[in-house]
Amino acid sequence: MPIPPPPPLKSGLFGRGGMPKQPKTTVTGAPPPKPPPGLRIEHRIGIQAPAEVIWEVIADLASWERWNTLYPKAAGQIRIGGTLELTLALPGQPPQEIKPTVLEWVPNEQLHWRLSLMRGLVKTTRFLEIESLAEASCIVSNGELFAGLMGPSIGKRMGRAIYRGFAEMDEALKARAEAIWQARQS
Repeated sequence: MPIPPPPPLKSGLFGRGGMPKQPKTTVTGAPPPKPPPGLRIEHRIGIQAPAEVIWEVIADLASWERWNTLYPKAAGQIRIGGTLELTLALPGQPPQEIKPTVLEWVPNEQLHWRLSLMRGLVKTTRFLEIESLAEASCIVSNGELFAGLMGPSIGKRMGRAIYRGFAEMDEALKARAEAIWQARQS
């Protein structure tokens, strides 16, 4: 009599790590792309305003000082390869001047920039992305990817302050964009 295969276990050999999973495939049969290496910190928020209004608030760097607690000073031009001059004010940390480079931007959709710190040991990619759900309803993703030799460990160490800063920025962006949209509706 043949021996039946063992039942699937929640953990792998010796109770660690789980059973190896078969990679899922895409429609074409190819494996899905791997996510970028490193640590990702992200906050998402729903905003009752069109993507155009949210983008208008994000793209107006000169007005960030009026609403943005995470970046109380901002200057520069949003263009690929352009340098932004920002003051980063994380909760519980002293303000720090940073000069990231714009990687890409798409009006009403996204703004990505890159920053290299500690002689390249910490490399971050910052993103603000707008996803339209309806005419006057969007989800904004506000986050950062930490890479480089020390990036993930720095991100983990400062993760709570970074997340809190993203949440505060998102709430302020929501209030400003919704106020502008309501004023235009009147």
